[in-house]
Amino acid sequence: MGQYSIKEVETLSGVKAHTLRIWEQRYHFLKPERTDTNIRYYSDDQLRLLLNIATLNRSGMKISKIAGLKKGELDKEVLKVFEVTNQPDNLLDSLIHAMIDFDEKRFEKTLSDAIVKLGFEDAFSKLIFPFLNRTGLLWATGAVRVAQEHFISNLIRRKLYVAIDGIYVDAAPGTKKFILFLPEGETHDMLLLFTEYLLRKHNYEVAYLGCSLPFNELDFIARAFKPDCMITYQTVSVEGYSFEEYMFKLAVAFPACKIIVGGQQVSSSTHLPSNCQAVHSSEELLEAIK
Repeated sequence: MGQYSIKEVETLSGVKAHTLRIWEQRYHFLKPERTDTNIRYYSDDQLRLLLNIATLNRSGMKISKIAGLKKGELDKEVLKVFEVTNQPDNLLDSLIHAMIDFDEKRFEKTLSDAIVKLGFEDAFSKLIFPFLNRTGLLWATGAVRVAQEHFISNLIRRKLYVAIDGIYVDAAPGTKKFILFLPEGETHDMLLLFTEYLLRKHNYEVAYLGCSLPFNELDFIARAFKPDCMITYQTVSVEGYSFEEYMFKLAVAFPACKIIVGGQQVSSSTHLPSNCQAVHSSEELLEAIK
């Protein structure tokens, strides 16, 4: 059973801690439990309830009315919202529900519906990546279990693999070539897979090298493939290097190649070599490619 602090519940639900405390005191529908050392925490059931409350509140229902609903009534109202909504926040709540419950059917339906309503690119940029950002820090702290991370990540990867497999690239002479890779120790490949989808959709040639690539392998593939651009992401530091040191090593090794980098290691104050560019969104990525 999960145990979530008020900060972790705030992260997952999007409901501010002070709002949550007001709801608890005024309407009494959320009753946090306490550990043996008297620390407040919320259970899986309480998190599910809060996600439902947040969904209805965002859809326009007043909190006073929500407080008067019985559990069965609450669940029915939430299902109505999920059936018609295309609001990313409400869809995100549904994905978190599915993660907590290991509910593959619900996750697949929510994501498939989002793709239909928003389109594949928007479904990922407005729903999946905010979902991964919201839960990612909690996976690191252990508030969300590794098993839950693997369960959800593999469902998302399946969608990406199918989408990528369905694209045929008919590259003309002179078409830009891209190498996609993650440095050694980096295993978070979701953004890299989405980047491959975007590039192939725009009819670029791609050499996808995946996770944890040793640096000396880049020279081998670069000589054979002759890329115009390399794209990588860093959520953790490469062993033995700071983020900027690693980027300068790349820039020196491949001075004629444009290098695009994203991920949590990138900050607004990061100083990069002239042939390197940081991106913070799929929109920035597409602009950088152009």
